[in-house]
Amino acid sequence: QLQLVESGGGLVQPGGSLRLSCTASGRSLDSYAVGWFRQAPGKERELVATITNIDYTNYADSVKGRFTISRDNAKNTANLQMNSLKPDDTAVYYCNARTINRFYWGKGTLVTVSS
Repeated sequence: QLQLVESGGGLVQPGGSLRLSCTASGRSLDSYAVGWFRQAPGKERELVATITNIDYTNYADSVKGRFTISRDNAKNTANLQMNSLKPDDTAVYYCNARTINRFYWGKGTLVTVSS
């Protein structure tokens, strides 16, 4: 069974940076597409970025140019580098891994952007 654990969240000032990591265990991430999602209080969960098993990436318009998603299959991890953070980026960030028929979620890590 695949298990995912997010890490790297915390408190950061506007304009700062954070790097989130999603570490997988139980199975290899090689065959999975990975996505980062976020959910702010009172709002729906939204897609932030995705990366496929062949490294095709896609980003929400709100984070393009600021966030970078990557994966390291040797370490069985996926990462989200977040730069130029804004208060609107405050949310719980979740990683997701999927094949055609299976979906897995981590429990999330909180990112707070505030001065």
